[in-house]
Amino acid sequence: MKVAIVLNTSWNIYNFRLNFVKTLLAKGYEVHTVAPIDNFTPYLKEAGCIHHHVRMDSRGINPVKDVGLVVELWSIYRSIKPDIILHYTIKPNVYGSLAASLLGIPTVNNVCGLGTVFLKKNILSAIALLLYKWTFRYPKKVFFQNPDDRDLFISKKLVPAHTADLLPGSGIDLKRFAPSPFNRNKKFTFLLISRLITDKGILEYVEAVKQLRAQGLEAHFQILGAKDPHHHRGIPLKLIDKWIDNDTVEYLGTTHDVQPFIKSADCIVLPSYREGTPHTLLEAASCAKPIIATDVPGCHQVVKDNYNGFLCRMKDAGDLASKMDRMARLDDNALRLFGENGRRKMEQEFDESLVINKYLQTLIELEKAS
Repeated sequence: MKVAIVLNTSWNIYNFRLNFVKTLLAKGYEVHTVAPIDNFTPYLKEAGCIHHHVRMDSRGINPVKDVGLVVELWSIYRSIKPDIILHYTIKPNVYGSLAASLLGIPTVNNVCGLGTVFLKKNILSAIALLLYKWTFRYPKKVFFQNPDDRDLFISKKLVPAHTADLLPGSGIDLKRFAPSPFNRNKKFTFLLISRLITDKGILEYVEAVKQLRAQGLEAHFQILGAKDPHHHRGIPLKLIDKWIDNDTVEYLGTTHDVQPFIKSADCIVLPSYREGTPHTLLEAASCAKPIIATDVPGCHQVVKDNYNGFLCRMKDAGDLASKMDRMARLDDNALRLFGENGRRKMEQEFDESLVINKYLQTLIELEKAS
């Protein structure tokens, strides 16, 4: 059986779905990966995937480029002739579904997050909603990473209720992200892991840091993630440089391995406006680190308030600062308990094997139905 896995980056496949890919290969599936070529493409080939390059611009809607993407995906799918296609991220979900429908190839879509489509009301979001409604008629199944997103799609009639299903994100590799013995830094360390765009709550985090510094809290305030000034919601480089030059935050750059940074921190912070299931929070909780996140879809599935961390109000720097101050003042036993509770929650609800088994079950069902 041929399975095609389609995403907007090879990096995404390698970092979040490699164990699923390896499971498919071990079970005798022929796995084709479809994504732009990047530094992680060779690793997919080494694992045994047959890779197909596709040009894909993930920033916004461009009618000419998007029509070209449909044609390119149609050409790739016609060449591969897969038995089933798994789409992830917005453009593969929308344009890949359309291309596959023209060839009569069954698909499974995965809504990994809603982005700004449901956060803003403008002409672009209206177009995006129409595209969802048009193309999400075709998949045999659509997986959502949290019940809020699933219920929203059903209520807006963007997806038939009988095709909608839930997964705990992409799951977490519990062995890879294992806890280290508890250790508290002499100077409490907060770490935000994210691309530097406004939707992730970067501006609120920096404002909260300024408030805490003004109040005299002695702590390290770190940011790990790529600058993305060309994104229409990206943080300007001049502003980031100002934060760094003024010692407001410690910018750690980017990395291919977040584990050492997570394990060196005392608390992971993500004041995002909305998520699917944020993998950085799964990684943090699996490593037994307390978390502060916004009380929004995606985040509040991972963080239970006052159990494995604190939830704060969205776009409220003052409330975020209050929760960060509260976290920094917890004693060692309370911090350790938050971490242990987070790890337990990952083991019970977000184990990667749960995700892989559900995909395998879906593939078997679709194979029998064909």
